[in-house]
Amino acid sequence: MMNTEGSLLSHLVELRTRVIRILAGLLLGFLPCAVYARELYTLLAQPLLEKLPQGGQMIATDVATPFFVPMKVAIMMAFVITLPHTLYQLWGFVAPGLYSHEKRLALPLVIVSSLLFLFGMAFAYFAVLPLVFEFITFFAPDGVAVMTDIGKYVSFVLSMFFAFGLTFEVPVLIMVLVRTGMISTDKLKEIRPYVVVGAFVLAAIVTPPDIISQFMLAVPLLLLYELGIFVAAFTIRKQKEAAKAAKTDLAVQTGNEETEKKDISEKND
Repeated sequence: MMNTEGSLLSHLVELRTRVIRILAGLLLGFLPCAVYARELYTLLAQPLLEKLPQGGQMIATDVATPFFVPMKVAIMMAFVITLPHTLYQLWGFVAPGLYSHEKRLALPLVIVSSLLFLFGMAFAYFAVLPLVFEFITFFAPDGVAVMTDIGKYVSFVLSMFFAFGLTFEVPVLIMVLVRTGMISTDKLKEIRPYVVVGAFVLAAIVTPPDIISQFMLAVPLLLLYELGIFVAAFTIRKQKEAAKAAKTDLAVQTGNEETEKKDISEKND
């Protein structure tokens, strides 16, 4: 009982340490971003500003919104900058409970996860948001001035960033599940029809009510799902081939040793 309580307490202390390191990293990343918060917001607002009709503009409806919204953008940028550090800390917390061959995945997974999340955000910024805003502003009735609150705009954009960023993490998730034995590639292929339905349902929930953004989330999700299955199957096959080759080498080496022992025995006789 005492060992169990001591183990739980040590895990809680380790978790607290990791959380403090994550928050410290976010703070260090936030400080320079806060200095350029206004410029970062202007950059974030470009997809909508470029699509606004003549006379359209962005407004602030609350007194403190012009201050808090750029700060929110700075926090988001700090999260993106420190994402590799955050993922490394999370991995460091779960790594002691993993096997040695699973721990070797730490650095590649941190790098790939960070890059995929950034790719997802970039895809949303450069491809999805311009199409969504063009679609929305196109249907604005004549005589209606399009004026979007900057707070609601930033909340919408951040939700899209996280939705596409997490979507691009699908290959990593599949890789981890397969390598840890929680699911097989055959099972992933078997549930493919349910994944297709779930992808479009998820896209309908997290994206605006237009068919363009829904397809632009669901289709990459499905493609990344297939990519994850392919990469996982490829790595598992390579792992089995390496294990088989090592077993063959061991058998050959054992056979050679037996032959040498036999020859020595015959010479002694």
